[in-house]
Amino acid sequence: MGHDFRISRLGRLAQGLLVLGFATVQAGIAWTPATVAIALWALAGGVALFLGILVLQGTLSFWTVESLEIANVLTYGGVQAAQYPLALYAQWFRRVLTFAVPLACVAYYPVLAILGKADPLGAPAWVGLVSPLAGFVFLAAAFGAWRVGVRHYASTGS
Repeated sequence: MGHDFRISRLGRLAQGLLVLGFATVQAGIAWTPATVAIALWALAGGVALFLGILVLQGTLSFWTVESLEIANVLTYGGVQAAQYPLALYAQWFRRVLTFAVPLACVAYYPVLAILGKADPLGAPAWVGLVSPLAGFVFLAAAFGAWRVGVRHYASTGS
């Protein structure tokens, strides 16, 4: 995980914090202990989700040559998809973003809870409080896939 660490990424963190501060003022978000807890819980779920994607990338390398490209679709594509409201997408893609790669669970639903907004798709309000757990479930499933990959790995013989 530390192999690809770059100091230049601190600029992204600073930019994100500046945007968060600006958006807080513009949207009138009241940071209560509950909303801070939801934000931290969503952050933890997001970290678990992206760690799970990295574990799956490693797992896919048992059977494929270009596992990095598959992981890039999930990471970079997922980050792009998570920048827009879930209601914008077709139903099949919403299901992918909610149940297959649960980006909506670590981004969209917790933000609705922080903003105090109702989901235009009809999900109950409590979903935003529990949905980041899906990131940890995804990580556990990725570790399960890793164990299957290790169990069935056959060396190239070199």
